[in-house]
Amino acid sequence: MHPTLFHLGRFILPTFGVLAATGLLLALSLSLRTAVLVGIDPETLWNAGLFAVLSALVSSRFLLVLANLKTFFSYPLLILSLPSLTPTGIPLTLIATGLYLFFKRLPILPTLDAWSPCATLTWGFLAFGHLAEGSDPGLPTAVPWKILSPTGGAWLHPVALYAALAAAIITFALLRYLKTHPQPGTAAALALAASGIAQFLITFFRQPSIDADDFPLGNVLDPIQWVALFLIVAAGIIYLQTIPVRPRTPEHHAL
Repeated sequence: MHPTLFHLGRFILPTFGVLAATGLLLALSLSLRTAVLVGIDPETLWNAGLFAVLSALVSSRFLLVLANLKTFFSYPLLILSLPSLTPTGIPLTLIATGLYLFFKRLPILPTLDAWSPCATLTWGFLAFGHLAEGSDPGLPTAVPWKILSPTGGAWLHPVALYAALAAAIITFALLRYLKTHPQPGTAAALALAASGIAQFLITFFRQPSIDADDFPLGNVLDPIQWVALFLIVAAGIIYLQTIPVRPRTPEHHAL
């Protein structure tokens, strides 16, 4: 494991941050290709993706500072070095991005289709980042591809590697699917369903979350499993929007 990519004096370049930034840049570049596949202007989709990324960074960072205002004034660099994406910042990012798409008059379903492989590509790089820093520990195992625990003394499932492989498979499948010019929204539904199922299954090899007791219904399912179920439900809702409404026939009007 290599949590630090470069270290010179007080300057530390974390591997996770480099991989996360690389994944975002590649995802934005990929959006130029997927935009063409769904019939959206590539530059417009690039700007929308950049806005979504900046919204996530700014909103989460602002909430971190707001929640730790006293500590921020004493140790500003400590607060600013915390992870940028927070659970509370995610819904704010979704709202801000939704408003941006509305005012820019971008079609929702085709935009989600174009972003789907970009999102799973980013997920893959984030998973590799967790693998590098050892922040996504698995359960003890004796499989040949086991990895040593960051604290030593135990061999664990490389669940971050499982997530990265799942993300790579889903990304390639989505790109091939988009080339068939499917019904708008079906690619996004497929991405959400596949990602949710993959995350739910991978959780059985992952150590339970330490915050499970503080999470609503955390004693029933792990928080990540609840998120995975939410993704699957969201996939079903989006898919229902893709089903064309059949016009009423004269017989129906007569009834």
